[in-house]
Amino acid sequence: MRLRHPASPDALHMDTAEAPAPSRGEIRVRVRAASLNFRDALVVNGFFAARDGLIPLSDAAGEVLDVGEGVAELKPGDAVISNFHPAWLDGHIERSQLTGTPGGPADGFACEQVTRPVTHFTRAPRGLTWTESATLTCAGVTAWRALVTDGPLRPGERVLVQGTGGVSLFALQFAKAAGATVIATSSSAAKLERLEALGADHVINYRATEKWGEAVLELTGGVGVDHVIEVGGPHTLPQSVIAARTGAHLAIIGAVGGFDIDVIPFAIVQAKRLRLQGVTVGSRRDQLDMVRAIEASAIRPIIERTYPLEQLPAAMHGLKDRERFGKVCIEL
Repeated sequence: MRLRHPASPDALHMDTAEAPAPSRGEIRVRVRAASLNFRDALVVNGFFAARDGLIPLSDAAGEVLDVGEGVAELKPGDAVISNFHPAWLDGHIERSQLTGTPGGPADGFACEQVTRPVTHFTRAPRGLTWTESATLTCAGVTAWRALVTDGPLRPGERVLVQGTGGVSLFALQFAKAAGATVIATSSSAAKLERLEALGADHVINYRATEKWGEAVLELTGGVGVDHVIEVGGPHTLPQSVIAARTGAHLAIIGAVGGFDIDVIPFAIVQAKRLRLQGVTVGSRRDQLDMVRAIEASAIRPIIERTYPLEQLPAAMHGLKDRERFGKVCIEL
């Protein structure tokens, strides 16, 4: 599936190409499933510049078909998942390592086969379906990086998650697996019930409770939370700052609430000595660590709906569904 110019979901079209035999250090993978992210929608809708003919989607799971010379880490038949930042293997990230992301600017995984360097993949968690594994590359690693690597989250701490997108749901599950208390927000009573079923200790309807930051303080005896998974952006950040404990960590991940305002409450940030940390998914090492953690727990990704590849335009439109709870995926 390729993206024509001008970009839009309706500009996606089917095409054919060959995946070449792997050269030294490469593997060829049969893509079994892919998942959609907010970022993919920005690419397909033209918010991020993309070349004409781009193959979209950054997240995939599949089976190794064959390997090139020098590849020892993986073998034919292994289940793998893609890496969001193929050049960021571990440690500190430089700006130059943020290039080459699949699904834009590099070709992604809305296709049946790919041939890429072995470092563009890690093994997939044992016990998950192809579709479940395909949800991990962006949303799963982002939540892991935000809480575990950047946090670092400790048992007994309090975590605030916003909404029911992929990152927030993974953050809830990782936080509970680590022994944290989780407060979750949503505007839907039905979604709040599902968040509680996933393990949220407290839930807040942010439509009914406009000053939900103060509600968080009440739930924590006036102390606040240790970690905030901030996905709303400028519209939600002021309340997140109010909800935060002194010295808290705020993982700045997205802006699903929109970019039309850009206000940081500097006085409160300074007074509380808050740590605002931008998150750009994570490294290959983060992904390997996350895979081991998922295997050691009962975590299962939450999937809302799956589509075949030829219905990718409909799947992109489905991302706008405000009733969605969990990931939208493509099965091949």
